[in-house]
Amino acid sequence: MGKRRRSDAVIGYLRVSTEEQAVSGLGLADQRSAIEAASAARNWPAVTYISDEGHSARSLGRPGISAVLTALARGEASVLVVAKLDRLSRSLLDFAMLMERARREGWELVVLDLAIDTTTPSGALMANVMASFAEYERQLIGTRTSAALQQLKMQGVRLGRPRKTSIETLSRIARQRDAGETLAAIAGGLNRDGVPTTRGGAKWYPSTVRAALESMKLDDALSTTTR
Repeated sequence: MGKRRRSDAVIGYLRVSTEEQAVSGLGLADQRSAIEAASAARNWPAVTYISDEGHSARSLGRPGISAVLTALARGEASVLVVAKLDRLSRSLLDFAMLMERARREGWELVVLDLAIDTTTPSGALMANVMASFAEYERQLIGTRTSAALQQLKMQGVRLGRPRKTSIETLSRIARQRDAGETLAAIAGGLNRDGVPTTRGGAKWYPSTVRAALESMKLDDALSTTTR
């Protein structure tokens, strides 16, 4: 079977961070207008819009951007365009990861406010500059994290192996626990849905749910220490 041909479609990603913006539409219209102008200038086909309304850009664990990346991975579009970088991500590391994913999967990334456009030589150069800054940030974070871990050890915090649980799964566990569900009930739901455990196992237990909750507390401690 031959390789599937990638669609020429363009996806415009929009995001607003507060419920008020999501309800009123403030911000979304401006982003759409900027993308429409760029589309007309580049003679792109009709743009398909996907948005995250009422979501922050702290991580890529958002339903809208997840749908965008799935569509791009399936070859359902060739270009992802955003009006501003902070609509896509506020993390240089996340942005660098997206650029690497685009290169690996064969789609293009356009960020209008920073003139990043991997379909052009000058835009690709700007993308590489951003990637260099991201690598510098990664090294700084590594240094700060090592120092933070040493400090936490001195404070008696027990440190385990790195977890493999996705942000979506951790968010689900936290929401269910906040809603008053027992550890056993949460574990049962995860098992029914076939969600892999923190250590990559096939079955959740109340103890593994508790470990996931404790790992989130450790993340909060690390975040506070490394700022």
